[in-house]
Amino acid sequence: MKDVEKKFDMVILGLGKTGISCARFFSGRNQVLALMDSRMHPPGLETAKKNFPGIPIYLGSFDQNILNSARELIVSPGIAVTDPAISMASRAGVSVAGDIEIFCRHVTRPIVAVTGSNGKSTVATLIHRMIEASGRTAKLGGNIGTPALDLLQGPEPEFYVLELSSFQLETTSSLDAAAAVVLNISEDHMDRYANLQEYAIAKFRIYDGTGTLVINLDDRMVAAFSRKSRKNICFTATEPGKNSFGIRELHGDKVIAYGDTVICPIKDIPLQGRHNISNILAALALGTAIGLPMQGMLAGMRDFQGLPHRCQWLKRINDVDWYNDSKGTNVGASCAAIEGLAGDNNLILIAGGDGKGADFSPLSAAAAGRVRAAILIGRDAQRLADVLHAVTAVYFALDMYAAVRLAHEQSRPQDIVLLSPACASLDMFTDYQHRGAVFAEAIERIGHE
Repeated sequence: MKDVEKKFDMVILGLGKTGISCARFFSGRNQVLALMDSRMHPPGLETAKKNFPGIPIYLGSFDQNILNSARELIVSPGIAVTDPAISMASRAGVSVAGDIEIFCRHVTRPIVAVTGSNGKSTVATLIHRMIEASGRTAKLGGNIGTPALDLLQGPEPEFYVLELSSFQLETTSSLDAAAAVVLNISEDHMDRYANLQEYAIAKFRIYDGTGTLVINLDDRMVAAFSRKSRKNICFTATEPGKNSFGIRELHGDKVIAYGDTVICPIKDIPLQGRHNISNILAALALGTAIGLPMQGMLAGMRDFQGLPHRCQWLKRINDVDWYNDSKGTNVGASCAAIEGLAGDNNLILIAGGDGKGADFSPLSAAAAGRVRAAILIGRDAQRLADVLHAVTAVYFALDMYAAVRLAHEQSRPQDIVLLSPACASLDMFTDYQHRGAVFAEAIERIGHE
């Protein structure tokens, strides 16, 4: 198709938060735009009509003629680039990109890029805090909080910190981060990817470019990605080698170390749990890669209490601690939460929801000897029960309040009750935040009874 036949410079697909940010970015740049969504009532429709009255909006399906008449499609991360209409437009010569790709084409300051199946919001937020505690300026966004293109408004910071999902990385080809990390790889979004390898390939796109690779030596797939041709800074929950962060024993206490250099005792860190220590090691490695002073990084770490819905301590009732890990939407996240918090058979797990086709079998090993009872809710409760019944007592609950009530009845002093669903939330809740809020409300009701 010849350029003279093109009707639009760009067609933006998806009228959610990302799509609206793309329209906002391009609307004043002399680009001929169109907006399109397969839904009749997408969440950003009224905003688009109000703020971009001159941009045509197409709803209800992806119009192939419109797509083919664009020079480039800007695809929101919730839309698979394998959609038949997008694939056909691509074969017709239409370029396909996402908002992160557009961001990378325009950004002029260093990027710190974070992805992984689990922990990426915590690590992105923590490295952002470390940068600011070091007296430097940074903006945080991407898959967390502010859409990436909105970060380009206003004064430029010294660094941009981007949390990136596999969906965003699929449509990104120009990323050259100063420092990048894949925290871990475990099954997630198996309703979108054919297998774990395909999912991992999308994640590893974050390592494209020339910057420093931060490598998790404890994750087999990530560790295999180390490159001799690039600068590598590694981290591990075991003894660190040269140019690596890790954990050492010193006079009976565990300490964070960089090679042979002791950094700080683990007992002095507000975030606890093995998975959170790994997150801290990753953030320290990223900070080292971009030249932050250790004093500033430690100040940022000590002021960081964690994020809501991520192994968040909520309340103690009758000497039982209740934790909200509603963001644990995949098996890897829930395994990490269980292993990080549980002692000897002292954890009651509330799990379930929409498993998105994931393999739940790793939960069996994580629960064995740690989880005394599992209370299951949601669409895939029976699939979870099939995996867990051999290693722990299994119960079913119709809703979150019933699950909390049952957990309260089953708990003993010194126990931990953990909501870590290993599933998405949309079968019962608006999103994982809503699920966590309902959990917290149910705990309050129990505490007042």
